[in-house]
Amino acid sequence: MPRHIGIIGVSPEGSSICYRMVGKRASEVLNPELRPTISLHNLPFSTYVDALRADDWGRVANMLRRSATTLAEAGADFCILPDNVTHHALPMASAASPIPFLNMIEIAADAIVANGCQHVGLLGTRWVVRGSTYQTLLGIRGVKLHVPPEEDTETIDRIIFQEAIFGRVRDQSLGEVASVIEGLAGKGCEAVILGASEAGMMLRHERMPLPIFDPVELLADAAVSQALSEASVAS
Repeated sequence: MPRHIGIIGVSPEGSSICYRMVGKRASEVLNPELRPTISLHNLPFSTYVDALRADDWGRVANMLRRSATTLAEAGADFCILPDNVTHHALPMASAASPIPFLNMIEIAADAIVANGCQHVGLLGTRWVVRGSTYQTLLGIRGVKLHVPPEEDTETIDRIIFQEAIFGRVRDQSLGEVASVIEGLAGKGCEAVILGASEAGMMLRHERMPLPIFDPVELLADAAVSQALSEASVAS
């Protein structure tokens, strides 16, 4: 039997994007009997935002653990977190979790290294861009991370919180994001990490000067592969 995938939701839009990605990949498994079950659990997004604004990572970890426990009770064998900033609390959350986590940031870092990139840019909220979510794991792998200037970081943060998390992005904002990516290309970046689960809807693909690494997409692939590999071992 395939393993049951649990998804911990943080932002509603980001969670739904991940659920659709995992569901699509699961539906592509040729043998219907090997298609994994998928469950999603979330706490109110506002509770995460309040904890982040208070710099209370212990509270963030407790909320992630609560969702992991609920998913375990629903039958999930492992869980995934398609949210970038809250991965900072993952070590605390996973320490007492009843089921293991797949680490999206590690998966993305491995993909970047496997593609031979040495200089990558990062788009995301100010918490992700200014924090150590990607910096540490990429640094120890010898990859240099470049972030936008302060003004551009605030622009991206505004677009995420005022538009993308509600499932809509204005044409003007698409142009602003494209300009930020062009700036990262000018710094010598070979690719860009989408450090927000909703960032895919912020791209104007015909103007993309750089390849994209979407951690949520990579996580969805890894989750289905994990479910199938464990099914193979179990059989």
